Amino acid sequence: MTSGRRPDFDAYAGDLFGEIMLADTAPAPAERKPLSRFVPGFAICAITSAAAAWMSQNYGVPVILAGLLLGLALNFAAGDARTHEGLDATSRHGLRAGIMLLGLQVTLMQISAMGIIPFAGLALVMAAALIAALLAARATGQSAAVGLLAGGSTAICGASAALALYGVIGRERIEQAQFTLTLVILAAASAIALVTYPPLTTMLGFTDAQAGFLVGASIHDVAQAIGAGFAVSDAAGAQATVVKLTRVALLAPLVTLAALWIARAEPIAATGTARRVPMLPGFILVFLGLVVLNSLITLPPALAAHALTLSKALLLLAVTATAMRTRTDLLLELGWRSVMPVLAATIASLGAALAFARYAI
Repeated sequence: MTSGRRPDFDAYAGDLFGEIMLADTAPAPAERKPLSRFVPGFAICAITSAAAAWMSQNYGVPVILAGLLLGLALNFAAGDARTHEGLDATSRHGLRAGIMLLGLQVTLMQISAMGIIPFAGLALVMAAALIAALLAARATGQSAAVGLLAGGSTAICGASAALALYGVIGRERIEQAQFTLTLVILAAASAIALVTYPPLTTMLGFTDAQAGFLVGASIHDVAQAIGAGFAVSDAAGAQATVVKLTRVALLAPLVTLAALWIARAEPIAATGTARRVPMLPGFILVFLGLVVLNSLITLPPALAAHALTLSKALLLLAVTATAMRTRTDLLLELGWRSVMPVLAATIASLGAALAFARYAI
């Protein structure tokens, strides 16, 4: 006797049952998080950065130093978990975008116009800063990564280079408190150099070419190096601009070499999968691409000026966000040894620049 069901009912019933079971056991689609989660952290970082810019304009405080100090003073705000994603995203993406836009400030023609002898002197100053920082880190019982961060930042362009190097060195090798302290010392050293180096060139009787090379090769921050040159004379300012922008252009090769060297000097233990040597970060490739574009095409001066302003604003946001996410108790525990690599690199770069300017230019 046959039932009233169709012959193919069992097959369809099995399929239907399987679909129901799969629907019950399949993982739920990932919930899209709202962009509003970034607002609290970004808002407090933007307000703090605006206050730092106001202090810089009205009281002459270096803007990066102001952002660092205000960020550290307000880091209690990062105790609220709602600010974490916004601060972390601002620190990471602000850094990358700011460094990329620096490529519009440099051309290959500016580098070639400096000449072989000043370029050789610049390479000597940079090498002196790197070696001094690495030796100081070793003498004070710190890792090679700390020395590389301090020396590379001093050799190139201060906070911008520090942010780029920290991206390839990694948080596994350098604690965020150490990184923040490095930024603070770099900003302070650059501010002191801005005030003291121009009178030093006058006291030593340097020519405009010698003075421009000295401040361009040894002051960390781009704006302060160029400003120090023009504080001596217009000719010295023009020379300082070329030398300093050449240092900025060397950021990409330095970051590449740093990534390759640190992977071998301080390898990170693999966790199940083999770790590859870090390649050149994408934001550095974009930086190089913009340098080439700026060399091939004459961009409107207004565009370059706006790009520089935006770059400074993004880097200020990144530095402020980094400071706000730093625990000040860990910062205070670092001690005097953590300051030595930056001081050693600063003194070495000044000494090498003085010697080269005196005897070779």
